[in-house]
Amino acid sequence: MSKIRFIALYLPQFHPIKENDAVWGKGFTEWTNVAKGKPLFKGHYQPHIPADLGFYDLRLEETRIAQAELAKEYGIEGFCYWHYWFGNGDKILESPIEAVLRSGKPDFPFCLAWANHSWTTATWTKINNTKKVTMIKEQKYLGKADYEMFFYDTLRFFKDPRYIQVDGKPLFMIHNPSAIPDMQVFIQLWQELAIANGLKGVYFVGSSMGIAYRNSKNDHQLPDISQSEKLYNDLRKNGFDAINSSNFNRAILKLEGRYLHLIRMYFNTRTTQKLFKKISQKKFNDNLLSEYDNRDDVFPSVYVNWDRSPRVGKADVVLTDSTPQEFENILNKTVSIVKNKTEDHRIVFLRSWNEWGEGNHIEPDLKYGRGYLQAIKNVLQKLKESYE
Repeated sequence: MSKIRFIALYLPQFHPIKENDAVWGKGFTEWTNVAKGKPLFKGHYQPHIPADLGFYDLRLEETRIAQAELAKEYGIEGFCYWHYWFGNGDKILESPIEAVLRSGKPDFPFCLAWANHSWTTATWTKINNTKKVTMIKEQKYLGKADYEMFFYDTLRFFKDPRYIQVDGKPLFMIHNPSAIPDMQVFIQLWQELAIANGLKGVYFVGSSMGIAYRNSKNDHQLPDISQSEKLYNDLRKNGFDAINSSNFNRAILKLEGRYLHLIRMYFNTRTTQKLFKKISQKKFNDNLLSEYDNRDDVFPSVYVNWDRSPRVGKADVVLTDSTPQEFENILNKTVSIVKNKTEDHRIVFLRSWNEWGEGNHIEPDLKYGRGYLQAIKNVLQKLKESYE
């Protein structure tokens, strides 16, 4: 049977931390935004209310175990935790994965994705354009000494037997590769340190999600999906082993157009007016996959839904009519591509396990229950039957 490796992106912001308390008030977590979700138009599905797991706290081991058992039951290989390193040992939201490492529970595969972006007052909640956006945590790139410190902090995870590997190497994803000013230095150093510490190396995956609007100098520019192949090849030349093709912006640009997209972005960032775009999940899915997803070094993403309105109000795209059936349809299309790749490279990133503030969660809610999980199970069962 052609095994498909479904890896779900995992957000650890479901427990209070002092940084959020200081900015947003005591006890702020992602649930604070989720609970404030309101319909913006007729038929808009908001708020999203969790079902089986409830409004959980990731400080509880019982919660983390229940999540893993649920994911395993429906065929997900493991979780990819968003991981934050701002430089010089400055981390945030690390306590859930630290507890997983320390306790050995749950016995469920995991890997890390470096969310290398600054935190501002516009990161986790909507902010009026009349208010100044202030820095909470600045992402810094401090050179080789800091990169070495980062490596040794991460090595503990790489050596855990549960850590997800590709070609015998621990998988490490980077959200915005082009933001690293000395990318080749960073990758080469980590590869050398990995081998010196008994590993075969690190399997670097560069996400295209964080770089769709940036050029080689990391300046904002008018997006151009025709540059996708060059972007991917440049990342490979700089030392990345594979690309996670998020394709989110690609689909939106194909449906909205470059110039209308730029106008909407201008209004939402420069004026107090808010423009948002409604796009059906079916149309989005029809434009999601690209010819590059056939490459052995490209791991596609599939989206459950997308609706950041609990965080940002009307200042974004809202996917409408998202259902477990639509999710199953795009999973089937994606699997038909991935199943023919090299065995270890049959990876599909699921976005996401628990991005509740983006309406982007596989975890059960009151409307669809375990419907999205069942869609994954259905796809895997169909694949199994095709090989029997």
